[in-house]
Order: sequence, then C-alpha cells, then structure tokens
Amino acid sequence: MADPTGREAVAAVWRIESARIVGALARYTGDFALAEDLAQEALAEALVSWPRDGVPRSPAGWLLTVGRRRAIDGFRRRSALDERYAALARELGEGGAAAGGAPADPARAAEEVLWDPDRMDDDALALMFTACHPVLSRESRVALTLRVVGGLTSDEIAQAFLVPAATVQARITRAKKALAGVPFAVPDAEERTARLTSVLNVIYVIFTEGSSASSGRAVIRLDLAGEAQRLARVLARLVPELPEAHGLLALLELTAARFPARTAPDGSPVLLEDQDRHRWDRSAIARGRAALAHASRAGRGLGAYGLQAAIAECHAVAPSVAETDWARIVALYEALATLAPSPVVELNKAVAVSMAEGPAAALPLVDSLAASGALPHSHLLPSVRGELFRRLDRPEEARTEFEHALKLCAGEAERGVLRRKLDALG
Repeated sequence: MADPTGREAVAAVWRIESARIVGALARYTGDFALAEDLAQEALAEALVSWPRDGVPRSPAGWLLTVGRRRAIDGFRRRSALDERYAALARELGEGGAAAGGAPADPARAAEEVLWDPDRMDDDALALMFTACHPVLSRESRVALTLRVVGGLTSDEIAQAFLVPAATVQARITRAKKALAGVPFAVPDAEERTARLTSVLNVIYVIFTEGSSASSGRAVIRLDLAGEAQRLARVLARLVPELPEAHGLLALLELTAARFPARTAPDGSPVLLEDQDRHRWDRSAIARGRAALAHASRAGRGLGAYGLQAAIAECHAVAPSVAETDWARIVALYEALATLAPSPVVELNKAVAVSMAEGPAAALPLVDSLAASGALPHSHLLPSVRGELFRRLDRPEEARTEFEHALKLCAGEAERGVLRRKLDALG
C-alpha cells in the first residue's frame, strides 16, 4: 500500500531543495530550460516511488541523481541520433571529418561532471540571477522565480496571484524559451549590480502581494509572503557583502512582524492605530533590526529597501501610534523620495506629515498629487484624502473621496474598511 507521507515528504523536500537541484542540473547540462524539465521529471518519479518504496536516506541526492540520469539518457539518445545522421551523410557523399576532429561523446562528458557541494551557493545564486534575467517581463520573472527557486507549482503560483494556471504555465514556457542560450552563471561584478536590482524587485513584488493582497477576500497571504521572506534570507546569505540584500530582508522581517495583529478573528483588517502591539512578533522584529544594522554597516548609506526598513523599524519600536517618531519617518520618506521617487512614496510621506504636523499640513501635498493625475487607478490617494478631510471635520468632502476610493478598490477586505469609514460619517 502506498504511504501518503511519501507525497508529503516529496513536497517538503522539493520546497527546500528545489533551487539547489535545478541549479546543479543547470550547471551540469549548461541548459537552464532542460535543467528545470529534468528536475520536474525527477519530482514526478519521486511522487510515484517514495509513497511506494519509502523516502530515501538522502532525498535531495535521490532527486539530483534521477535528474542526472535522465540528462545522460538524453545525451546518449542525441549522440546516437547524431551518429545516424553522420552515417547517412557519408552514404550520400556529403560527409567528412569535421574541422578540429570528432566531437566528444556528450554522455561521457556529462558523466565526468561531478556534483560539487561546495558550489551549491554559486548554483543557487546563478539560478536567482537567471530567473530574474532582464530579457523577461516582470510577470515572467516572478513566475519563474517562484517555480524554480521557490519550488512552487504552477497551480500554487496561479492561486497566489489569482490568475489561471494556464496563464502561469504560459509565462514560464515563454520565459524558458527566452532564456535559451543564456549562460547559466553568476554575472560578473559589473552586470551583477544591475541584475541584483531585478532580483530584489521580484522578491519585493512577491512579498507585497502576500502582505497586502491586491484582490480577493484575504488581507494577507501568509504562504506567499513567507516564500518571499525565505528567498530574501537565501539571497542575504549568498551575497552577504551587498547591503541592499540585507535592507530588503530587514524590510520584510519588520513588516511581517505585524502580521499577527493585522487581522481580526473574522479575517477583517485591523488598522495600525487599532492593533494590539503585544501580538507583534518580537523575534521577527529582532531579526529585522539585526539585518538593518548589517545593511547600515556594509554600505555607505541605506538604499531604497533599507530606508523603507528604517521606517518600518520606527513603527516596530514605538509603544503606540501617538508615541511614534513621525518626524524621523518624514525625514526618511524625504530621503526615499530623492533616491527612488514615486507617487506612492510622496503619498506615504504626506501621511507621515499628517501625523507629525497635522492634517492641514498634509492636505496640500495630497492635493498636489491629485492635481498631477498621479495614481489614477488606485484607491490609495482618495482613501488618504478622505481620511484627511475626515480629520479636518469636512465630512461631505470625505464622503466623496471614500466613495471614489470604494469604486477603485479591488480587495474585498479593504473595501470593508472603506465602507466602515463611510458609515462612520453618518
């Protein structure tokens, strides 16, 4: 009888070891797309074998061995086919020795490539950089990273982003075709800096969707946010000398620390001022602050993710909203606006100004954003503007803004918050 725990073991090992396995097979074969296919074939074989025969002593080694054997079989088939083609060419009088002598037997060459455990980190890092290659769209980078580095299935990725599984599969297929011929390697120092921006952004996008679901009923998707945290930890270990890797990790840890208090028992969102800070994860706060300190020491100033982490730290250490160092948060947002300007940063700065100096000081900033046409399809700007009008005791204008925000908001949980604010206006 098949053992159901075998399938659970496959899932657990794959989630932890997939990056190592795909990375090793990519170095082994020199072909990223082939490596991912070989790893999936090994996974499929494990799903049949492990429940029937038991979990092997070295599960990751078993998967890697199966993948390598499949690669060697493919090399041998290709070698035999090449020999048949050569024989046909000779019979037709079109053959002849190739310049430089006969090609090496690819199967034999493959068998000579040994698994080097000391190169695991390089393989995992190369896998991250390959999955986040600039030739790919952002959607494809996210899907491919979650698939080959995170070990998620197409169905899991589709469920996380609320898109059809066929859409995810199509993105992954297009991405693998686009990467055909791309060398599997950690880029040189010059290219690595540019590529790192893409790697960090993909992890940040994954976490953002997990921490503030853009649609659906859930406020937080813990599995997606947790996967982003895991990827950030891996990256920080692989490139300890890069400050922004630690800045991103700090931001994710400090933000996730508030997850336990962000939802009520019925699943509805709890705003920052109403959260029970005793429920915040103190271990995550400690990890985040340590990562932020590392980023500060390693660089000549915090980058964009480090600055956001510093803002999150201000919230994490404050006993209450009223006792938060809002002046420092305003200064950090001003630095962030200089380093990575965006309407969202300006809007968040306006919120901080409203807390530090009052809503009257912040309203001109928000009005200026609205006049510029910024964030036309987002509910965030009218939500903030409505809140400022409410605090200024201008209920009719607040109602207009909240109603506009409600029309633009896709997330059911956030729509509930807006409805409650409307109801409170009377």
